[in-house]
Formats: sequence, C-alpha cells, structure tokens
Amino acid sequence: MEAIRIINRETQEVEVEQVYGEKVIRFLYGQDFCSKVFGSPLLLLLSRIAFFSYLYGLWQKMPWTAKKIMPFIQKFHVDPTEFALPLEDFTSFNDFFIRKLKKEARPLAQGEDRAIIPADGRYLCYQNIEKIDGFVVKGKKFSLEELLQSEGLAASYRQGTMVMARLCPTDYHRYHFPCDGVAGNTHRIPGALFSVNPLAVKQNVQIFTENKRTLCLFETTQFGKVAYIEVGATFVGSINQTYQAHSPIKKGDEKGFFSFGGSSLILLFEPNRLILDEDLAAAGMQQVETKCLMGQSLGISSRI
Repeated sequence: MEAIRIINRETQEVEVEQVYGEKVIRFLYGQDFCSKVFGSPLLLLLSRIAFFSYLYGLWQKMPWTAKKIMPFIQKFHVDPTEFALPLEDFTSFNDFFIRKLKKEARPLAQGEDRAIIPADGRYLCYQNIEKIDGFVVKGKKFSLEELLQSEGLAASYRQGTMVMARLCPTDYHRYHFPCDGVAGNTHRIPGALFSVNPLAVKQNVQIFTENKRTLCLFETTQFGKVAYIEVGATFVGSINQTYQAHSPIKKGDEKGFFSFGGSSLILLFEPNRLILDEDLAAAGMQQVETKCLMGQSLGISSRI
C-alpha cells in the first residue's frame, strides 16, 4: 500500500502522514497473501463485534496506560502547550486522548457569514456532491441514502456540498459547530466499526455507510439546514455528545468528542448555501486530503 500524502494547510506543502498503528492497518486491509488469509477474517471479527472496541476503549482508561502519553507526544509531535490541563492531570491514555485545548490554541475565523473547520483532521471537501467521480471505488459507490438512512433527506443534499473530516489518534478529538444556529437531537444509526484510514477506505468506500454513526440536523440562518454526522471506527470507545439540543449555538461551541480511536465527521450543506474556500475545493477535486485545524475558515455563505 502506498504512503498517505496530505496537504498541510498552514504551509501548503505536501507531507507524508505518520500513521498510528500502520502495521496493523496494513495487515488487516492489505492485499498480500497473509492479509487475505489471516487479516481479513480478523478484520470482520473486530469490526462486526462492538465488544472488542468496548474492551479496547476500557483498556485505554486504565491508570497504567498513562505511561504511554509522553512517548506518544514525542513520536507524533503533539504540542502540550496547547492543552487546557497539565500533563500530570491525565490519569490514563484516554484522558489525554479526549483532552481539551486552551481557547487561544484554536482561534476562530471571524464573520457571521463564514463557517469554520469543525475539528482538527484531514479534510476532503466537495462543492457539489453530484459532480464528483471519486466516490466509486472497486465498483462500490458511496450512497447518501445509505449514509442518512432516508431517501427524503438524501434528496435535500444530493447537489449540495459535502465536508469529510478524518480524525487520527494523534489529533485533538473534540468536534465543534461550524456556525451559529440551533441543533436538534442526535440520532444513532447502528453499524460496524471499520477503520476510516485512507488505506481502508480505498478497499471499501462503503465504510462510511456501514459504520456506526450519529446524525444531527442543525438549523442555521446563514447556511440553511446542515446535516452533522459523526462516524465511529475501529477501537472508537464511544461517540459522546456534550451540546444542549434545541438551544442557541454559537460558532465554535463544542458539540461532543470521540473516545479512543480514529474517527470521522461528515457535514452536508444544502445546494447553494456554502462556498468552500478555494484551497479546500481544489484539493477535494484532486482527491487529496488537507490537514486543517478547528477554527480555520471552511467557506462563506452563498445565501440567496
């Protein structure tokens, strides 16, 4: 499998991503003999039986896992000066994983007509979902109907804008609202727990429509009705919501967080509501992920 190349938005340089657990991912999703004979059956077991992810998440909450924090920070160049709490306050690896950041560590792009990046992660953004050919992988097509579990809702977004964020274990794992509005209840959609790493998605794009996920509809003045979807992945302990439903939300307010593991966010905007920033739209057309930070500009309103 080839290396994962991403664009660093701050430097606009192409980087090769350091992958946490890369050997395991390549074993489970590879196409060589060992992966097909041994990795594939193990993958089905791990992804279909949520109990294994639950146990792994529980393990990461044990006190002795705290000793992994400093080596992890050093290996993946995580900046501890951004943390809201000192390192000694983390009593387990999961405490570190779900850490909060200082407010000044993620300044918000200003303007009520400007939406922001909702979470740290690697982004693929598409101005018009229908014009993208990249959603057919090995004969399998990404389906909005299956993602949303609603034909009517899918029809509302079919020619709209899609923002996909992949959060790695090395990232800040709290996610936020991209603009002002009022969010409804979050609904759970059951499913499996496949990895959302690009090495895995290249083998099966339907991971996003098969995995456990949650869906929330977010009413906004500037951007219409936004569908906010959190997608679980292998060894994600849980998807946790911290916002208050049916109450006014401000841009940048926390919506929730993922417990240990990799995970993804998908935001859907109705047609003619959001104009993506040029660099994000261009990278999306090339099928290249852009590494972004929460609070950076996503795009502006195209209200009509």
